Amino acid sequence: MSFLEDGGPIFAQIADELANQIADGTVGEGERVASSNELASFYRVNPATAARSLTVLADEGLVEKRRGVGMFVAQGARERLVLARRRRFAERYVRPLTVEAARLGIGRDELLDLVREELDSAEVTAGPAGGAA
Repeated sequence: MSFLEDGGPIFAQIADELANQIADGTVGEGERVASSNELASFYRVNPATAARSLTVLADEGLVEKRRGVGMFVAQGARERLVLARRRRFAERYVRPLTVEAARLGIGRDELLDLVREELDSAEVTAGPAGGAA
């Protein structure tokens, strides 16, 4: 729960955490997500705050309400979420990386070697990844 101390609106942080669970497959398509009351109890927040986090996910098409049953992960949610995050990743990290590399005169092969070295170093530190998304 420490992520709630990271700043930003609490409802957005809860929505991000739920989206992370969808992205990494912890909660699969068609599975029920926690209700606003369950989220409120778990995160110790106002139920309206928890409900707002679910509304954000519903507005993004990641969850859908089934009347009288609850909220469920929408079909195709993980794929849409991963694609959007990959685009955002490229915009935030890859594009600036390549622009700076060009400024420094780092060519394609050298840049790829640098990235491979970092990936290898990260794998040694964290262990092998569970698979590419």
